[in-house]
Amino acid sequence: MRVHRREQDGSFSFDLLDDREQPIPEVAGFLRYLGAHDCSPNTLSAYAHDLLHFYRFLDQGNLKIESFGPPQSLSLLEYLRSVSSRRPAHRLDLVLATSTDGRSATRLAPATINRVFAAVSSFYEYLIVSGHWLVQNPIQQRPDPALARVAERNRSFIGPASRQHPIRRVVRVKTAQRVPRPLETDHVEALLGSLRTWRDRAMVLLMLQGGLRPGEVLNLHLTDVQYGRRRVVVRFRTDHPKGARTKSRTERLVDLHEPATLEAVNRYVMDERPHDAPTPLMFLIGGRGTKRCEPLSYAALVKLFQRHVASLGIRAPWVTPHALRHTHATRLWEGGMRELALQKRLGHASPESTRVYTRVSDPMVVAEYRRALGRDVIP
Repeated sequence: MRVHRREQDGSFSFDLLDDREQPIPEVAGFLRYLGAHDCSPNTLSAYAHDLLHFYRFLDQGNLKIESFGPPQSLSLLEYLRSVSSRRPAHRLDLVLATSTDGRSATRLAPATINRVFAAVSSFYEYLIVSGHWLVQNPIQQRPDPALARVAERNRSFIGPASRQHPIRRVVRVKTAQRVPRPLETDHVEALLGSLRTWRDRAMVLLMLQGGLRPGEVLNLHLTDVQYGRRRVVVRFRTDHPKGARTKSRTERLVDLHEPATLEAVNRYVMDERPHDAPTPLMFLIGGRGTKRCEPLSYAALVKLFQRHVASLGIRAPWVTPHALRHTHATRLWEGGMRELALQKRLGHASPESTRVYTRVSDPMVVAEYRRALGRDVIP
């Protein structure tokens, strides 16, 4: 049993194959539904691999999808806790390791296990809607108002009348609430000093001072930059030739009042970007090679970023292009930006995504800490 990836006309689709190398009909229909729902290829791949764990559990216990119920969901939890992950671990804390065929392997992360349960729950919801399943979802859920809470200073005046009704699955694994890892100021200065082209500098500054995601930077068009208003329009796009996606469907305006960012973008467009490029995409491959004028891919952006941080001696699993966005969000929060304003700037659909950055170092907490020590400043 395995996941098979197919590529056609630049798009990817996934199938879950049984032991006879035949697609499982129910899963195939579910993945087609997700594809029609315009889910990203990464989402389709994640759902396919999550259901692979589920079907392996069913095969091990000689179960059918019709015989899976709430009691079996507890057995599924025990099974997932014993599954070894053969992917390289990039975690920053201690992990429980096992041995598989004489090779060390880590267990599935708690977040991965919870994602499997979410995938199984969505799978059964699809079976109910499509008429294949006529009883309740075996992955039971319950309302959880705690997930919708925001800080008192940012609470909406409509209160409980909000349309958001978060739910929590009954069977789940506790996960750690980790804080983001923003880059140190000296590391940021060293990184900017190592960039030799206006293109690389413009991309890094858009993520660092604008909070753009790497996919949003790669999908920028020339017309998305409004120099007079000092802002960038981040639009939802899925037609990048190299497969880069913007992720969020919430289009937004990002103000860029730091002059260095727009200066770098302007210098790149005027001096470095090929003037005969047939594409409106902003960031392209330059030089005189065979790939000249082709759009820059996500893999190329990651590669050049890793090359720079490795040369500076600051390479780590969490030092990625997305860490620049974390650094931007952390700086704004520590500077006093309100949670809801930060959510709008970052383009988060849920306040829970923004709340990650509020766990770093609240200036109010620091001020109270200094007052409790009887000091106004820390030497």
